[in-house]
Amino acid sequence: MAEPQGRTVKDLMSSPVVTASPSDTVAQAAESMKAAGVGSVVVVDGDRPVGILTERDLVKFSASGGEAEGAKVSEWMTADPDTVKPSEEVAAAFKSLSEHNYRHIPVVDGDGALQGIVSLRDMMRVARIVPVDPVTEVPPGLEGVVVAETKIGDVRGKEGFFHYRQYSAVELAEKRMLEDVWHLLFQGELPTKSEREKFIEEITPLRVIPDDVMKVLPSLANLGDCFSPLDAARSAFSLVVSSQDFKPSLDADHEELRKQAMLSCAVFPSLVMALYRLSEGKEPVDPDPNLPYAANYLYMLTGEEPDPENARAVEQYLIATIDHGFNASTFTARVITSTGADLGSAVLGALGALSGPLHGGAPSRALDMLRDIGSIEKTDDWLRDAVGSGRRLMGFGHRVYKTDDPRGTLLRGVAERLDKDGERVRLAKHVEKRAVEILQELKPGRSLYPNVEFYAGIVMDMVGMPPPLFTPTFGCSRVIGWTAQIMEQAADNRLIRPSAHYIGPEPPQPVPDPE
Repeated sequence: MAEPQGRTVKDLMSSPVVTASPSDTVAQAAESMKAAGVGSVVVVDGDRPVGILTERDLVKFSASGGEAEGAKVSEWMTADPDTVKPSEEVAAAFKSLSEHNYRHIPVVDGDGALQGIVSLRDMMRVARIVPVDPVTEVPPGLEGVVVAETKIGDVRGKEGFFHYRQYSAVELAEKRMLEDVWHLLFQGELPTKSEREKFIEEITPLRVIPDDVMKVLPSLANLGDCFSPLDAARSAFSLVVSSQDFKPSLDADHEELRKQAMLSCAVFPSLVMALYRLSEGKEPVDPDPNLPYAANYLYMLTGEEPDPENARAVEQYLIATIDHGFNASTFTARVITSTGADLGSAVLGALGALSGPLHGGAPSRALDMLRDIGSIEKTDDWLRDAVGSGRRLMGFGHRVYKTDDPRGTLLRGVAERLDKDGERVRLAKHVEKRAVEILQELKPGRSLYPNVEFYAGIVMDMVGMPPPLFTPTFGCSRVIGWTAQIMEQAADNRLIRPSAHYIGPEPPQPVPDPE
């Protein structure tokens, strides 16, 4: 968008200039503007500009209800206007106009005498203008760009570390239950035993699906091949939001938002499991008030109290995926919240982002890849063919981590604990090792390591979770993280409104007449 070389204000200015004196009436100035067909008059004292009166000033005057024949130009003009010299480059004049929201600027010589006037329209008609606001070059996908501050957690990709508030997320998954981490994100601290019990008492009744929503679930579940657990849960959750009359976050205080968030986090898993069972021709299983979050989640799938080891595996997966920096879905939730929209709308938007296979839909695809490879003996041939043909290795690579994903390392240990004969984990670890080595061999300099999805699919499969529920299960944990982020955004809100770098044809082009 470079400007034509040598273009100056003198080339564009209009001369002679329609002028008025400070003692003229507004009516006289308006008549002069009308007769000349211009949008302003320069107010002069002798040959020096002392003010400018524009059409916008006349509009303000008219709105005031004053008499134009009695009001003086000096009372309504903009005094001491900025000026430019004839030799000044167009870009500089344009910058001055834009910064001060002017539409016209007088042109004066070195002695300050009026020579002409230049308008924004003049410049836009004949010049290609460099944008006044500098364009900041950013990497595609905003990778590495800091867009907000948060106290909820962070991902340190080079170190292979992520944390929730001041605690290692992996250590939390190893030592604490999900309700503790939920409390940490919402309240800012890990609960004591009594605080945990009180928190669970608050959660338990919120798991129950409202009756008016429950009546609609069969119609959402009976879609045959078109049924998607995540899409259905998203639709069902929108009904919950409507039935509970969530207020816009702009109009809700923190306590109201927290109540909405608690309900959303508690009821979403119930919606997921009820819809899945209905799609399988089974009746929903009511949540068990005596079971903690993860165990209850598996209970609602089968109607039987789960094996404690399986429940703990699911719990560790959920803890490890509650929050993970400003990923696509979390960023979506915060952008929607920044508009003042209600918490439910922000969660629904985040669910939409999560539905993409490059974000939340990879665990089942990684599991499919392992099943397709089938055995240790076939691993090298399969991987070489995939890498050579440019196919994506599902469950490998991450936009932030440039080393092992700590969530994957955690879940590898969980998978080893669940895999009694060790065969499945043995294959997964072999594929993991050879994929890294073959990539380094065939694509030097391109290092990919397993991410959370690689072992997540194995863990979910081992505990009996059907593949269609992998992404909705991921969504259950993320609702907790999203709502914590939503409350943080609402507490100190500013509308998120970035800019785009225009790269299309150069404006302004003349608009052709219709044929």
